[in-house]
Parts: sequence; C-alpha cells; structure tokens
Amino acid sequence: MDNIPKAKVGIVAVSRDCFPESLAVNRRKALVEAYKKKYDAEDIYECPICIVESEIHMVQALEDIKKAGCNSLCVFLGNFGPEISETLLAKHFDGPKMFVAAAEESQDDLMDGRGDAYCGMLNASYNLKLRNVGAYIPEYPVGDAEDCADMINEFLPIARAVIGLSNLKIISFGPRPMNFLACNAPIKQLYNLGVEIEENSELDLFESFKNHENDKRIPDVVKDMEADLGAGNKKPGILAKLAQYELTLLDWINEHKGYRKFTCIAGKCWPAFQTQFHFVPCYVNSRLTGRGIPVSCEVDIYGALSEYIGTCISEEAVTLLDINNTVPRAMYDEFIKEDFIPEDK
Repeated sequence: MDNIPKAKVGIVAVSRDCFPESLAVNRRKALVEAYKKKYDAEDIYECPICIVESEIHMVQALEDIKKAGCNSLCVFLGNFGPEISETLLAKHFDGPKMFVAAAEESQDDLMDGRGDAYCGMLNASYNLKLRNVGAYIPEYPVGDAEDCADMINEFLPIARAVIGLSNLKIISFGPRPMNFLACNAPIKQLYNLGVEIEENSELDLFESFKNHENDKRIPDVVKDMEADLGAGNKKPGILAKLAQYELTLLDWINEHKGYRKFTCIAGKCWPAFQTQFHFVPCYVNSRLTGRGIPVSCEVDIYGALSEYIGTCISEEAVTLLDINNTVPRAMYDEFIKEDFIPEDK
C-alpha cells in the first residue's frame, strides 16, 4: 500500500522527581525489549536522551523524537509521572499520541520499587482534558512490559489513520446523481478532520480523458490488466479505454494532490458516464483501491473517506457495498437455512 502512512512511535518515559528515575529507565528498556521480541522493531524508537521530569526535559525529548523521524508518540509513565511536563509533551507533539503506564512488578518490592503509575495515569487523563489535548488511552492502560507492548501495537492502526487524514486530499468529480442524498457530504466536517477536498466537474475529467487518447503508456497498462484478469478477461476490446481512464486518474492525482501526501477519489459511474465514456469504471476503481487509493461511487465523499480510514487501519483494500436486495424465501430455505441450525438440534 503506497498511499497510506507508516507509523513510527517514539517512546518517551516520564518520571516524577520524587520517585527513583531508575524505575522509569528500567521499565522503558523492558517495554522496548518486549516489543522488539514480538513485533517489528522499526515500528518504535526508544528516546534515550532523557527521562522527562521537567519542561526542559520535555523540549529535549520532543526534539529528539522529531529528529528520529517519529510521527507518533507514546508517553510511558514508568512511575507517577510529571503531570505538567508529560501533557505539554503531548500538546506540542504534532501527531497522534497515546499514554500507557507501568504496573507494579513484585509484591516483594512495594517500597523502593513502587511507582504509582496507575494513579499517575488518572492525573494525566485529567490534565489532558484541561488542556484540550486529544490522546489515545487504552481501555485499561496499565500493564507490565508485554502488556504495554501489545497496547502500542494496537495503537499503530489508529496512528496510521490519524496521520493519513492529516495528509489526505479527497478528489471528487461532479455532483451526486439525482436522488442520492445519502451521499451528502458537508465540507466543513472534512476540514475539521484536517482533510482537504478538491471538487471538479465531470466535464474536466472527460476533457482529461480525451487528452489521454493516444497515450503511449496505454499498451503497457493493457498488458498489466490482461495479466490481472487472466481467464476473466471476457471483453478484451474495452481494455484500451479502461487503461486510458486509469492513466487519466493517476495523472490527475499526481498533478492535483498539491502538498498532500495521500489521496482518494469520489467519482461517478452513471447515468451519463456510460453514454459518454462508453464503459463503466468499476474495474479501474478496484485496481486503484487495491493500491491503497480508494475510489467511491456516486461522488460519495464521506464513503471515500471511510474507505481510506479502513485502509489505513487494516493495510488492506477496503470498499463499501450496498445492501441492494433481500434474499427470496425459497433461496434462503434451499441454500442458507441449514447453516444456521444449532448443532444440538
């Protein structure tokens, strides 16, 4: 998937200065080791420059994880943690962030080895709300090294989606077909998510398609489609037109995405599309979707957005399907009903 981001999480341990700093250091090391044993080591970066106990440390850690190329943040409470500094770290980090905390490790060491990170997490949550800072906090955010490693891995899909939306441009062609109010998409809500939108006329798309009529790349795309379809290539005569359309969309994306890194498309497939382009675009749409560039039908802008979010989360091709009809009773009785009979009957 070339059209979705890869999340790299900077793990920054924090410590309240009335607790031993070694608690946060050792627990951070254990967390990183546990993650690398179970998951891809490239997902994370261990901030070694300091344990954040003050605002100065916060600035140092922030600069370090930015320099390391981190686009996501995990604030790890090795002990109670400094409420102000840790929430300022989240506030000033430009990207998705999460908070997790270390559980107590041994019943034999609840004096010097006690960290109170559970209580610190409650205070961190309150401080984040006071500052209007959005951060992901797992349902139960306190655990040992392995637990916290799992929490960070579960955060990755969320991080990809947040990063993707902040760098996404949706390209649409034409208004919705008549009677498709279900595809209504107020633009303001896209801006609220950090998504850009470029709305175009179908006539602009048609002109660009015509300009690609003798594109020298068409034969190569046709060959790729033939290999893709295999025995399913039932109408080979239409492939040149489909290849022409695919190149039109890809060139439009490259020329119009501007400063955004990622794109998706909200297009149309009827009624005028078939009579003017002389084909339906479904196959081309699916090819782009398979590359991580979702293409929704009937200028369903929110649908394209939903597909893109699903792609970021799953790292798989995502599409929306209509529930067009019910199942006839006879079909249900003959082919489906038996599959739903309880085994004990």
